Amino acid sequence: MNGFDEMYASLPGTPETVRPHYRDYAAWLAQRSPQDMNLRREEAELIFRQVGITFAVYGEKDETGAGTERLIPFDLIPRIIPSHEWASMERGLVQRVTALNRFLHDVYHGQEIIRAGIVPADLVLQNSQYRPVMQGVNLPNQVYSHISGIDIVRALNAQGDGEYYVLEDNLRVPSGVSYMLENRKMSMRLFPDLFGHHAVAPVAHYPDLLLDSLRACAPDNTPDPTVVVLTPGIYNSAYFEHAFLAQQMGVELVQGQDLVVKDDFVYMRTTRGLQRVDVIYRRVDDDFLDPEAFRADSSLGVLGLMRAYRAGHVNICNAVGTGVADDKSVYPYVPDMVRFYLGEEPILSNVPTFMGRRPDELQYILAHLDELVVKEVHGAGGYGMLIGPMATKAEIAHFREAVQANPAGYIAQPTLSLSSCPTFVESGVAPRHIDLRPFVLTGRDVQIAPGGLTRVALKEGSLVVNSSQGGGTKDTWVLEEWPAQKSGQTRTDVEWQMLLQQQQQKLQQP
Repeated sequence: MNGFDEMYASLPGTPETVRPHYRDYAAWLAQRSPQDMNLRREEAELIFRQVGITFAVYGEKDETGAGTERLIPFDLIPRIIPSHEWASMERGLVQRVTALNRFLHDVYHGQEIIRAGIVPADLVLQNSQYRPVMQGVNLPNQVYSHISGIDIVRALNAQGDGEYYVLEDNLRVPSGVSYMLENRKMSMRLFPDLFGHHAVAPVAHYPDLLLDSLRACAPDNTPDPTVVVLTPGIYNSAYFEHAFLAQQMGVELVQGQDLVVKDDFVYMRTTRGLQRVDVIYRRVDDDFLDPEAFRADSSLGVLGLMRAYRAGHVNICNAVGTGVADDKSVYPYVPDMVRFYLGEEPILSNVPTFMGRRPDELQYILAHLDELVVKEVHGAGGYGMLIGPMATKAEIAHFREAVQANPAGYIAQPTLSLSSCPTFVESGVAPRHIDLRPFVLTGRDVQIAPGGLTRVALKEGSLVVNSSQGGGTKDTWVLEEWPAQKSGQTRTDVEWQMLLQQQQQKLQQP
């Protein structure tokens, strides 16, 4: 498998070697038998099924005609990131999300970036995700994307080094963080000895960070804000995550019918009467949030919610209208946003992108369809995408017609050889392509739990990591500096054992 391998480094004229941050793990893995690993994988699958960690697949039915649910496969071998790499990535993520939030505030207020000619007006104002109802609405801390999922890939650059690139920004209702948390719990349950030999940065505090960020975005003069999680209901593909996060934060999980708007305030129906709601962590798309403002046929939202929102009596996280910033046609302009709003050079690079809306780039796309990854600007989940080198002639011909019919509806990128990581598959340990989705939280400050969700393409040679397309997930370890490296003590010193115990206790909490 060509490309950057996360675990192994090959040097000219020398045998394959293990990268330094993987050496302890590689030594441990070499002592594990395939039979033992298979038993651990079966145990993990059984536990995930018992807990109910599944996702629904839209449009897929079982033999009875009912919708199907799948278990997202969990791979036993973690993806490990050394602390210095994570520190650089973290700075880049904070920078990028800050610029995206500035952009969102700007396009709903002064539109300075449009007037400066940096982002075309039609790309924003005629975008299907642009919400005119948000014009002039002032939000707490001027934050629109409170929870951002930024998809990161690593590929070989021109110098032959592995470099991180941002593949996509997810700013509407990004999902997957529950799998990040559950994967860590599973790793600690299956392999507790590993966490005594690796200083893995904890992630169990993410629900606390999330709740802090949500409460920080409450309307003014609400010293003890009430937060709820708004879900479309049990048939949504990410319902497990909605319920999980509500439970972990200790807040109510509600549906549209549980909320009511009175005098432009939002209330939750309870057995003790109406209770005011200050912050709604919504997992419902814009179009279904309020039948008065958007789709009149929606039964998932709350009548009058936008009136309360515009009056400043409730905050919705993520904000209505954030989709205009994570549209794939806007993605190529994010580096310019960083320069315009922050006066800095981007720390994280975009993948080079060709835009169908530009005539010269359109001609290049049409001439190289068999080499490029072509994406619908509104596509998601691995759908609406052509991977040229792996496509049939019929698929390429179909996309050629689609792109010619609607050039502005497509972008194209080089076919990156995503980095690979050893993965435990049916044939044993083999490399499989991966990406990473860190979750960036913005309240008064920007905070990130170390690592994120690593997704893995389980099919050999596949570049599509999405769970809906057969992908799985891995635990993501960010290695912290050992106390031994700070003081010359051994890895078993009391200081580290206390940190480890605190991490385990946190993970074992219900």
